[in-house]
Amino acid sequence: MITIKDIAQISGYSISTVSRVINHRSDVSDEARERIESIIREQNYQPNENARMLKQTVSSDIAVIVRGSKSFFWEYVLEEIQIRMSNHGESVNVHFIGDTDDEVATALQVGQNLKPKGIIFLGGRADHFREEFSRISLPCVLVTVDASKFGFDNLSSFTTDDEEAGSCAAGRLLAKGHRRIGILGGDRSGSGDDFRTLRVKGAVKELEKRGIPFDFEKDYEPCAFSAESGYAAAERLLEKSPDVTGVFALNDAIAISAVRAFRDRGMSVPEDISVIGFNGVNYVDYLIPRLATIRQDVAMLARKSVDDLLLRISYGSPAIHEKIPFEYFDGESVAPPRK
Repeated sequence: MITIKDIAQISGYSISTVSRVINHRSDVSDEARERIESIIREQNYQPNENARMLKQTVSSDIAVIVRGSKSFFWEYVLEEIQIRMSNHGESVNVHFIGDTDDEVATALQVGQNLKPKGIIFLGGRADHFREEFSRISLPCVLVTVDASKFGFDNLSSFTTDDEEAGSCAAGRLLAKGHRRIGILGGDRSGSGDDFRTLRVKGAVKELEKRGIPFDFEKDYEPCAFSAESGYAAAERLLEKSPDVTGVFALNDAIAISAVRAFRDRGMSVPEDISVIGFNGVNYVDYLIPRLATIRQDVAMLARKSVDDLLLRISYGSPAIHEKIPFEYFDGESVAPPRK
């Protein structure tokens, strides 16, 4: 385990200077502070056990607020967060809220009642943070929504480039020859930097770049990020646009239920209709057909979120915002449309 002595050796500054940075002393040059804080982040230096126990006597556990209780994706992210927090000797309080609930209002209540050291938000709406987050002073991390433009020094964010990923999904369908493409999931009431909006925006821009206009009234069907909602949305899409040959679903739960809905209507996937999902947690490898999807790096999202939050709790470091790489997983649910 890396020590304060190691940080001093790597940085080229004395142990006393490193200690002053860690303890937020003002008698340190900006250059030294920037260098030492950078190394602390790179090395993921955490306080020793005595310091951690001292901090725990004056505050409670880490709170995790999960938006949407039926998300397979959040189950995997939450598990990774809990394991990593446990490895650091930290406990986690988990709070599930509905898809339409206000996560920032929940955080304010949790902060009042439980006095957590910090909060991780799994999902959220950008407008909630813009309007209400200024009332929260705790170190926080927002996962899958980019908070870089919100202007809060205590809110970091880690997210996939959702617009680029949406563009990738549409591009894969186009590359197979699809020209009638539908989109399932989310709604049109979110702000421009909501991840649902960005995924749709990326897909639509890719279609329009290829000269294919997208008709939101015919080819887009909003729904919650759950299997039940996805099934119903897939049925509605087919009723409006029976000639659709390819579908981009904004998460894997929607995609899986859409495949079932299409099969229940006597259609084969991918022979009659192709489907691409989003998230790519490992159970999609075992579906029949194996689901093509945009795969987010769950382990990296969890690791970055936990490490950043604990560093900021310990040292008061500034918030950071990072894009986590994604990849397209080429499953068996996409094929060229029938001639």
